[in-house]
Amino acid sequence: MHRVVVVGAGFGGLSAARALIGKQVEVTVVDQRNFHTFQPLLYEVATAGLDSGDVAYPIRVIFGKADNVTFRMATVTGVDWDRREVLVADSQALPFDSLIVASGATARFFGIPGASEHSFPLYTLTDARRLRDHILRRLEDVDAHPEGAAARGALTFVVVGGGPTGVEVAGALAELLDVAVRHDGFRFNRSAGRIILVDALDRLLTPFRESAAEYAAGTLAGRGIEIRLGQSVKSVRADAVELEDGSVIPTRTVVWAGGVTVEGTVAGGIDAPTGPNGRLLVDHDLAVRDHDDVWAVGDAAAVLWGGAGPEADTVCPQVAQVAIQSGGHAARQVLARLDGRPTTPFAYKDKGIMATIGRRAAITQFRSGRVVRGTLGWLAWLALHLVYLVGFRNKIVVFINWSWRYLSWGSGPRIIVSEETAPVVDEDDGPVGP
Repeated sequence: MHRVVVVGAGFGGLSAARALIGKQVEVTVVDQRNFHTFQPLLYEVATAGLDSGDVAYPIRVIFGKADNVTFRMATVTGVDWDRREVLVADSQALPFDSLIVASGATARFFGIPGASEHSFPLYTLTDARRLRDHILRRLEDVDAHPEGAAARGALTFVVVGGGPTGVEVAGALAELLDVAVRHDGFRFNRSAGRIILVDALDRLLTPFRESAAEYAAGTLAGRGIEIRLGQSVKSVRADAVELEDGSVIPTRTVVWAGGVTVEGTVAGGIDAPTGPNGRLLVDHDLAVRDHDDVWAVGDAAAVLWGGAGPEADTVCPQVAQVAIQSGGHAARQVLARLDGRPTTPFAYKDKGIMATIGRRAAITQFRSGRVVRGTLGWLAWLALHLVYLVGFRNKIVVFINWSWRYLSWGSGPRIIVSEETAPVVDEDDGPVGP
């Protein structure tokens, strides 16, 4: 049997492996985690809107009935091109005849001092849980020791990045603070809670039309969120963020939504040609350059838009739809090679983009440029995410949670589950520590 190894079980890897179910190939999906994460909803986990299990699904369950697909939980350390083996830590190498690299990306900190050490990225389920626990601990700290909370930035939340993730996190944080005061009995003044959205560009949501960006900015501002555009982050400390204009924002919570990179991931360390952001260079059919029968998809690859339009030779954005479509396409190219047929160029079908700002406020922009916003955009956002969420149980649970939260603001898994110890308290200066 022709052996296909799929590195990564994100949107691209799942799409590729699913397209090979029942075919005359042996497929091995390898990932360092044993579950698939629905990344578009990680911000809901981080802000206590959904639980971890609502956005994750076991990979073995997904392929449990597929006789030709197996799963290996392991960390990929490289590729031996001469022996055609995927090298994994503390385990036997995985031989392959075809390789599909779908290893995703990771947070990009642009070399800003302290950013990687003192901020919270939001790219994995671990990131989301860590951020949720941290936020909830800050609320508990302020409730127990309200004196001097504003001065030490305990109730100030800085979100870096004005793209969809940054906008969604900022809106969800505002709702979390509202719920904490109205329903959870926290005694701090809600007006003392500050959410500051910072971006180096001069407007939010650059992939969207100007009218959509203006709607997002107006909605966020109406919910008490401060927006600082055209300002870059100079450094991040444990207790503050310094901007390029010299201003310093005292804070204990910096959420990093400033972009992603492939550098430091599997794709960045397999000795293959790379382009912008470390993404693997691929031909029009998604074949990795200079390597036979190796394909790269999703965030890991510089996937060209393709087709006959003016954007044919531009690189696709790093979004879920690109990963899903390119993953399936790469799998079909593997089968074409096996059958002796020529490969075909990839053509991305843009289905539009979405971003939610909070309860009953979202933006849906179709490929035609038409923008739907407000409640209708929010309902469209909910429906699409339910469609693509993996697992029938997850779909039902998330639908029920969203419906209940719409009727009752008091719902949500606002529980701290980490083993982090309580902060040390100094009698003069109040709480210190993480």
